[in-house]
Amino acid sequence: MNSVQKTVNLLTMCRRAGKITIGFDAVSDAVKNKKAFCVMTASDISANTLKEISFVCSKYNVKIIPARLTKEELQFYLGKTTAVIAVCDRGFAEGFINNSDMP
Repeated sequence: MNSVQKTVNLLTMCRRAGKITIGFDAVSDAVKNKKAFCVMTASDISANTLKEISFVCSKYNVKIIPARLTKEELQFYLGKTTAVIAVCDRGFAEGFINNSDMP
């Protein structure tokens, strides 16, 4: 199973468990309230949105993971159009971090 399919599987499980927050404002609030353990971004996120979410995440020491999925693909798997997702469960967040190509 490739890493994109693992990401999709984790995303759908996380969604069913109710452990993700979707959308820029909701994700920013989750990060600020220390509920987010990592933040995932769509591959086609706008430069401005990436800059803003990076600032919030760096301020609160939350890791950002590129999802390798477009906003359209995220919409297909999650049911909502979004470029930013917060993972609000430590176990799921570790799964995403371990599956990512980031050091």
